[in-house]
Amino acid sequence: MNRLSSASLKKEDIVPILKMGTKEEMRILQSLAMQIKQERVGRIVYFRGLVEFSNLCRKNCFYCGLRKENKGVNRFRLSEEEILQAAAFAHEKRYGSLVLQSGENQSEEHIDFICRVVEEIKSKYDLGITLSCGEQSEDTYRRFLASGAHRYLLRIETSSPELYGKWHPGDGKHSFETRLNCLKSLKKIGFQVGSGSMVGVPYQTLEDIAGDILFLRDMEVDMMGIGPFVEHSGTPFYRSEAYSIPREERLKVTLTMIAVLRILLKDVNIASTTAMQALDKFGREKGLLFGANVIMPNLTPATRRKDYLLYEHKPDLDEDALLCDNSLEARIASVGETIGYGQWGDPLHFFRRINHSSSPS
Repeated sequence: MNRLSSASLKKEDIVPILKMGTKEEMRILQSLAMQIKQERVGRIVYFRGLVEFSNLCRKNCFYCGLRKENKGVNRFRLSEEEILQAAAFAHEKRYGSLVLQSGENQSEEHIDFICRVVEEIKSKYDLGITLSCGEQSEDTYRRFLASGAHRYLLRIETSSPELYGKWHPGDGKHSFETRLNCLKSLKKIGFQVGSGSMVGVPYQTLEDIAGDILFLRDMEVDMMGIGPFVEHSGTPFYRSEAYSIPREERLKVTLTMIAVLRILLKDVNIASTTAMQALDKFGREKGLLFGANVIMPNLTPATRRKDYLLYEHKPDLDEDALLCDNSLEARIASVGETIGYGQWGDPLHFFRRINHSSSPS
């Protein structure tokens, strides 16, 4: 583990850690990650009420169930009233923050809708607002910021341009450089920026994942979402034979990656993603015990959750928000964590980053 403290950390230093498999090795890694979590961000879990408000998407990613060419998807967009009802629930339950997530849609009508909804939420409730609406122009990102959103999630998916090309069609709508430039724009204009990657996608190696860790470190993102890849039958990658990380290894590698990111980046926010629970019923709790400190309870109306499937076997599809809320509270307490009710839970890394950038050289 000593190599993780090196400023000259390279891929070849990280790969052996990702390969670790014994219980003792994982225990040591977990212990170090939790020590740093305790010291830098505390044993507090911040809730982000997740509202998946539209599955309309212009993209055709080979791994995603919402891809444009998946004709089996019942396309929808929630009404303003439905989103405001979810915001009211989050406010009542003292979640502190809301995440509004959609497929990628760059139409003016959609952008206007998002800005209008965010402004309405901010006028009614003291909720932190995170958006996750894909690649947009810098002007659009500025509009989102001006409307009251202050966090934005945009996964790089992979830090390898070559791998990015294998995961997306060459139709002019999928560009690694565009994705990278969007992240840079979000940082430049003042968003708290979240990114992340998947673990176990076809053609991906442990060397690629090590590269993702270094990318997230060097980009200095404030929030991270790391999740194991879970297949969807409506995608080209369903039943692919191009895996180098078997399904049964994906959760372990994801937990290892979370721990390494906590050790390296210390005061960032790291989500324990729902996809982890899709592979292991205690997956999200395990994520918290390897260094994550954010969970996103699903506030999407239960009648629409089955229409927002990035992957299959997604948990809690039929439970309403109240049942999910009661279940989550008990599960988080069971692993010794405290829920940060009523707190926005902004990443400390963001404030350190902006203070450092504004300091005289």
